[in-house]
Amino acid sequence: MSKTQSVTGLSGALALLLAAAPAHSAWEPTKPVEIVVAAGAGGASDQMARMMQAAIQKNGLMKQSVVVSLKGGASGAEALMYMKAGAGDPNKVLIAYSLIYMLPLSAKLPFNWRELTPISVIALDQFVLWNNSSQPQKNVKEFLTAAKGANPPFKMGGTGSKREDQILTVFIEKLTGSKFAYVPYASGGEAATQLVGNHTAANVNNPSENLEVWRAGQVRALCVFDKERIEYKTKVAGAQSWNDVPTCKEEGLDVQYLMLRALFLPGKVTADQSAFYVDLFRKVAQTAEYKDYMEKQALKPIFLSGPEMVKFLEEDDKVNAQLMKDAGFVAR
Repeated sequence: MSKTQSVTGLSGALALLLAAAPAHSAWEPTKPVEIVVAAGAGGASDQMARMMQAAIQKNGLMKQSVVVSLKGGASGAEALMYMKAGAGDPNKVLIAYSLIYMLPLSAKLPFNWRELTPISVIALDQFVLWNNSSQPQKNVKEFLTAAKGANPPFKMGGTGSKREDQILTVFIEKLTGSKFAYVPYASGGEAATQLVGNHTAANVNNPSENLEVWRAGQVRALCVFDKERIEYKTKVAGAQSWNDVPTCKEEGLDVQYLMLRALFLPGKVTADQSAFYVDLFRKVAQTAEYKDYMEKQALKPIFLSGPEMVKFLEEDDKVNAQLMKDAGFVAR
């Protein structure tokens, strides 16, 4: 037998052995995965969690099922401490937003996002100034003029206390001299309901939280707190698209704020477990459900993971900490 034949025979035998050996499989969940929402029912985080649940299940992206767990108690502290206590458990995924920076500062909560495992930033959320469509103020100037002369002050609804909704309210007051009575609710969905009922004069809900009542003609979108208009041009509310909503800066109110929508596992999970979820949510971001949701809810699509995500979080943390300090919301 020649040397060439010997090598060929050895290669064939090795291939047979490899084929017969059990394939090494990467880690994947062996029980249902819990998507943890740090807010109440009907808010933007709840809606996003249910979109992800549907996208994963409809597209067969994971063998195990997905359950959505609402843990909005204590302004979201319930969810943060639940994730912290779940160190090492790879079956819990938190949908995080600016709460992860703000709540520890305002409530002296013993929590730091660095104790969790960053998976991905999956969207950026904008805020819109809304009023009830039955009210006579049809633009920002008219609204602020009415707010300055209001006695008692206009009620501004929002989600939680000393968080992004109230920070926006404080900066509107500082820039314009108007005064509002800020009313915190358990979710953006509840804030929307209160505005529709004229129990509040305005709110600064995310687009998704007021979408249905805007579409129904019950609320008016006055401006978006961003440096550029929302990109989507499909008509949503009658003849209006999201792109038709002016920026607040265009309307003379120079206030801008974007909020992350990010995913975290508890701390002390393995690299394989983390990698599984990075891959899973990268696939979610490619689904029709995600793309449709991004447009309908007027979110900015983005996908960051690994060092790029951590860099984003560190910078975003600094921005939010400064806003909290400027607003006087840091607990002493």
